[in-house]
Amino acid sequence: MQLRSQVSVEYMLVMGFAALLTIPLLLIYHTYSADSTDAVATGQALQISRKIIDASESVYYLGKPSQTTLKMNFPDGIQSTTVSSKEIAFKINTQAGVTEVVQVSSVNISGTLPASAGIHVITIKAEEGYVKITSN
Repeated sequence: MQLRSQVSVEYMLVMGFAALLTIPLLLIYHTYSADSTDAVATGQALQISRKIIDASESVYYLGKPSQTTLKMNFPDGIQSTTVSSKEIAFKINTQAGVTEVVQVSSVNISGTLPASAGIHVITIKAEEGYVKITSN
């Protein structure tokens, strides 16, 4: 009887020690994974806005009626998008709160961008004195 109880106690100690090691590792993994997801979403928004700005400037300098289309994969977590006179801004939900990604253009731009995740086709068209940005 003594031997069985000793084996049971040792088994419980080993399993408890394994659980004590596993729980912090899971917490570290979860934190790292969330940070990586936020960094990827922010990086994608920055890349999207930069490509749209570059294409807008190219189309503008080519003149009316030049246009181009871009196929972009928008990340999850976009709260809103704004296209104002000379900038594109994305507001993205992250673990730390709302992060704003802004890119400035050297030409006047106008239009709308989607705030939903997924693949979107963006049309960039030169108009008289500005560039119009639309999404399908």
